[in-house]
Amino acid sequence: MKPLRLLFSCAFVLSSLSSLAWADEPSSAGWVQRRVEDGLVKPLAEKETSRFARSRPPPRERRVRAVQASAAVDKNARHFVPFAIDVRFGSEWHKDDIVGCAYRGSGALFVKRGDAYRPAEFLLGKNVEAVAGACEAAPRA
Repeated sequence: MKPLRLLFSCAFVLSSLSSLAWADEPSSAGWVQRRVEDGLVKPLAEKETSRFARSRPPPRERRVRAVQASAAVDKNARHFVPFAIDVRFGSEWHKDDIVGCAYRGSGALFVKRGDAYRPAEFLLGKNVEAVAGACEAAPRA
C-alpha cells in the first residue's frame, strides 16, 4: 500500500511542477497584445495628435487581436505571432486596419504593406525597407 501512495504522491508533485512552469510562460495572445500596445499602438496615438493634417483622422479606439492562438515558425526557425489591429472611428469597428506579426525572441514588430512586411517603425514615419521572409510561416515537414 505504501509504494502505491508514494507513486501517487510523486505523480502529483511532478504534475504540479509542470503546471507551474507553464504559468511562468505568458500566452501568445496576451504577450502579443501587450507587445503591440507598447510598441505600436501607444506610439501611433502619440504621433496622431495633430488635428490639422491632411491624413485621415485618428481613430477613437484601437484594439489588438492575436490572429492565431499559438506561435508560428518562419524558415529561420524563429517564432512569431500574427496580430491584427482593429479601429473604431464612430460606432462601428473596422477589422484588420493593420496586420502584422511580433517575433517572440526579439519582440520585433512587422506590419504588412502591400505584399511585403516592413518593420513597424514604418508606420511611425521611418523609411525602412521590407524584410524578405518576415512573418511567413515555414512549410511543415
